[in-house]
Amino acid sequence: MINVKVLRKSGLFFVKKMNDNLPKIKPAHRSELVKEYYFSRKLKEVEEMRKAGADIINLGIGSPDLPPSQSVIDVLKRSAVENGNHGYQSYYGIPDLRIAFADWYKRYFDVTLNPDDEILPLIGSKEGIMHISMAFVNPSEEVLIPNPGYPTYTSVTKLVGGEVIYYKLDAEHDWYPDLKYLEDSDLSKTKVMWLNYPHMPTGKRATRKLFEDLVKFGHKHNILLCNDNPYSFILNKEHLSLLSVDGAKEVALELNSMSKSHNMAGWRIGMVAGHRDFISNIIKIKSNMDSGMFKPLQLAAVEALNCSDDWYESVNEVYSKRRVLAEKIMNILNCKFDSDQTGLFLWGRIPSIYKNGEELTELILNKAHVFITPGFIFGDQGDNYIRISLCANEELLNKTIGRLGKIVKII
Repeated sequence: MINVKVLRKSGLFFVKKMNDNLPKIKPAHRSELVKEYYFSRKLKEVEEMRKAGADIINLGIGSPDLPPSQSVIDVLKRSAVENGNHGYQSYYGIPDLRIAFADWYKRYFDVTLNPDDEILPLIGSKEGIMHISMAFVNPSEEVLIPNPGYPTYTSVTKLVGGEVIYYKLDAEHDWYPDLKYLEDSDLSKTKVMWLNYPHMPTGKRATRKLFEDLVKFGHKHNILLCNDNPYSFILNKEHLSLLSVDGAKEVALELNSMSKSHNMAGWRIGMVAGHRDFISNIIKIKSNMDSGMFKPLQLAAVEALNCSDDWYESVNEVYSKRRVLAEKIMNILNCKFDSDQTGLFLWGRIPSIYKNGEELTELILNKAHVFITPGFIFGDQGDNYIRISLCANEELLNKTIGRLGKIVKII
C-alpha cells in the first residue's frame, strides 16, 4: 500500500510517497564496508546506453573473447554426457587435475609441488582471495595491499575485519614495492602482503631479485606473501613464480588461474599452491563454502594444462596484433605508456590537461561511445592513468581508432 503525506514547507506543498513494503531487516554492518564492484555498476550504465540506441565498444573489462583449445571443449562435451560425472566432487579436486597443475608449474615455472598436499584447485582464483583472507587474517590485523592493485584485495580484507594498509607503487620505482620504506614502518601487526606479478593494471614483470628480496622480507617480519599470478602467459615468455625462490614455501602462497592463460574465464578454474600446512588451513574454509567443482570442468582443465607451446603462441599472436592497435589508441589520446608491458591490458598516463583518468574516460564514453577503464578504480596511484583491454577484436579496435580520430580535438 502507498501512503501519501502532504508536507507543508515555506508555504509550499510537497507530496511524498511512502512505501509500506520496504524491508524491515537491516543488512550486516560488513555490507557497508564495501561498494558494488566498479565494473558491475559501470556495465549496467553501458547496457542502458545500448538500450537507448548507442553502439558502445567495450575496451574496459578483461574477459577473453577467444575460446579455449578445441580439444578442451571436446573433453568437456564427452565427459558431460557420462552418467558418473554429475555428483558431488572432492573438496580437493580430482587427483588428475592436481597432478596437471603440478606438471604445469614444473614445466613453465620450474617449481616442484606435491600434488597431494601443496595444490588446491579453486572455483576461480578470486574465491581464493577470500579463502586465504578468512584462513589467516584476524580482525585488526594489517594487510599490505598494492596501490594501484586489484580492488578485491581491499574489499575482502575489509569483509574479514582486517586493516587495509596500502603500499605505493609508481613508475619511478618500476611499479615495485619500496621495501626499504616498508622496513622503516611499524610491521608488528602486519599479517599478509598481497602481490600481483606480472602486475595488473601496469603490466610490469617481476624479477627474480624482487622475489628473493620479498621472501627475505616475509621471513624477517613473519608476513604471509600472497602472489596473484594469472597473467604470466599473455604477451610474456618470462614465466616466474614466487614459489621458485628458496625458502618461499615457508612464507608464501601463489594463486593462479586458467581464466586468462587458457581463455576459460567463465569456467571458473583456478588454484592456490604453497606449503601443505597453509593449504590445510585454507581447505578448512573452502570445504565449508562449496562442494567441489563439476568433474567435466576439471577433466577439461587437465586437457588445457597439457596444451602445447604452439597453442600459447597462437593466442599471443592475436594479442600482439591487438596490442599494436591499443598503442595507436593511446597515441591518439596523447597518453604515455611503457612498451615493455605484459598481460591483457595496456596502461597509459593521461595528458595533464585532464583532471584525472575518469574525466578522460567519461568524455570518450559520451563522445565516442567507447568504454575504457579509468585508473582510479585500482587506487589513487592510478588517478592519472587509463587502462585499455585487449579483449576486443581488431575490427572493434580499428573502429575505436576511427571514432577517436574524429573527436580527439574536442576531448
